[in-house]
Amino acid sequence: MPIDRKLLDILCCPVTGVPLEPLRKDQLAALNELIAAGEVRDYGDNVVTDLLQEALITENGERIYRIDDGIPIMLEEKAIPGQLLRKG
Repeated sequence: MPIDRKLLDILCCPVTGVPLEPLRKDQLAALNELIAAGEVRDYGDNVVTDLLQEALITENGERIYRIDDGIPIMLEEKAIPGQLLRKG
């Protein structure tokens, strides 16, 4: 279920204050490949094991926040470093 546009308009990264946008499908697929390979750790230094159905990324590409059942998980330690998508 896509995130409500009105909610997206008011959300920002709780750490940096940067606005958020939906993660593109190609980015989501690339991130899920890395998760499946066990190569993703969140900012809490935990290995991310659950694949993402949808997510938000800061406009500067620094942090990724998962969306579970239509609810953005905006916890600093659960954010995923966005630079993972810039590798390779």
